[in-house]
Amino acid sequence: QVQLVESGGGLVQPGESRRLSCAASGFTFRWYSMSWYRQAPGKERELVASITGTGNSTNYRDSVKGRFTISRDNAKNTAYLQMNSLKPEDTAVYFCNVMVGTGAWGQGTQVTVSS
Repeated sequence: QVQLVESGGGLVQPGESRRLSCAASGFTFRWYSMSWYRQAPGKERELVASITGTGNSTNYRDSVKGRFTISRDNAKNTAYLQMNSLKPEDTAVYFCNVMVGTGAWGQGTQVTVSS
């Protein structure tokens, strides 16, 4: 039923930018807040950013404020994470999440920031 598919990850150099996409299906997209999480090897999954259903409000963890922007296009059932000024510490698998039912996760997309 509910499906989230992330894309856009890859290898980038420090200081460069990358936009991640999360294509959603199986629920009324505009009714739900969307979130991006990330998980580095050996570390807990952490919340990166979230956005309300209408896109009127967003939240970010301190370490990405001013660099990352979460957005959504409800007509396309897609959420985005624009990542600028990337740092090696941003290296992780990035996951899309929606709290519908018991919660749904995408498969994740790897972002590696390295010279």
